[in-house]
Amino acid sequence: MSDLNSYGFGQTGSISTPQVRNRVLRNTYALLALSMVPTVIGAWLGVAFGLNLMAGSPFMGFIVFMAVAFGFFWAIEKNKDTGLGVLLLLGFTFFMGIMMSGLVGYTLNSYSNGATLIMLAFGGTGAIFAVMATIATVSKSDFAGMGKWLMVGVLLLIVASLANIWLQLPALMLTVMVLAIAIFSAFILVDVQRIINGGETNYIMATLAIYLDVYNVFTNLLALLGIVGGNRD
Repeated sequence: MSDLNSYGFGQTGSISTPQVRNRVLRNTYALLALSMVPTVIGAWLGVAFGLNLMAGSPFMGFIVFMAVAFGFFWAIEKNKDTGLGVLLLLGFTFFMGIMMSGLVGYTLNSYSNGATLIMLAFGGTGAIFAVMATIATVSKSDFAGMGKWLMVGVLLLIVASLANIWLQLPALMLTVMVLAIAIFSAFILVDVQRIINGGETNYIMATLAIYLDVYNVFTNLLALLGIVGGNRD
């Protein structure tokens, strides 16, 4: 790993020049693009083999998901300055692909235009990312203060989602989806600007943050498109 570290592989350091900040941003975007590969593989395998943690007991599935996810977060944080951090991140994105497979499989099997909905969600997520990243790059405004309010919004979304496991209210489900898309789109803005301003100096951790933003935008957008535009005939 020392050879990788000598080239600045995932290292945390002081961001003092625009050139270094741009390098961190480029590395983040490159690793983000790479992380989509295990995500797609995980989703494909999940659909093919019917892997769905939420199928039996959604609440227990959520507990298992959170335990595994936070285990990955801890391990990635501990190894963020080494090549192992990259491998752990890619392993996490593979796991997230498996977690996504239930939604993807449902969309493909329940709607005759399921493949189109997935492509629309993919394109919509890409467009949202492009817009938010561009705003973060060119805007002179500081969006850092939004972070704590967005985190409060995420906690409220989690509570509402868990409550709706028992309540089963369609209106609440739609509200959660729309708010999730808005909140995580705003998080893209905050997380990209944090890299540009030098607030995040490790591209592995930067990639993890932006990946989670993009993942949540995509899954909620896909679920919303299925409800409003899915054809069951």
